[in-house]
Amino acid sequence: MIKFDIDIFRDFVYQLVGAIYNVHNELGPGLNEYIYQEALAIELEEQNIVFEREKQISLTYRNRPLEATYRLDFYCACSTVVECKSVEQLTHNHRAQLFNYMRLVKAPIGILVNFAPKSAVVERYFYNDETKEICDVNGDVLSHYDVQSNRKKYNPILPVV
Repeated sequence: MIKFDIDIFRDFVYQLVGAIYNVHNELGPGLNEYIYQEALAIELEEQNIVFEREKQISLTYRNRPLEATYRLDFYCACSTVVECKSVEQLTHNHRAQLFNYMRLVKAPIGILVNFAPKSAVVERYFYNDETKEICDVNGDVLSHYDVQSNRKKYNPILPVV
């Protein structure tokens, strides 16, 4: 069980997920993810949700900057990472990508959304930087980054949230 109170983010996450569903309800399933991203940016603006689209993350290796960067689909208020997909089904790799983004920017909230299905799939995750744990909305730990070994430990069976 994760050691911080995810309830403090409840209203914001509710508003953000509502914006995601508004986009899916209006555009429908099966479009390219970039179409959904553009529409979500409009929806977030209209709802006055602060966000940065395509936020670039720079990394270092042995205190030297790397040229390669990551780009978050959305970095929103409350340090929230939103990763958009339009795929047949979300996979462990999609979740691992979101978990890495959350860890790298120390974001307490991560939302993974799949716009492709008939009904949008929205998974919500929470990150505790102190314990390096990712948990689902029930507080169950799904991933732990072991700082001493620099390795991620994943629960082999991730529930769909």
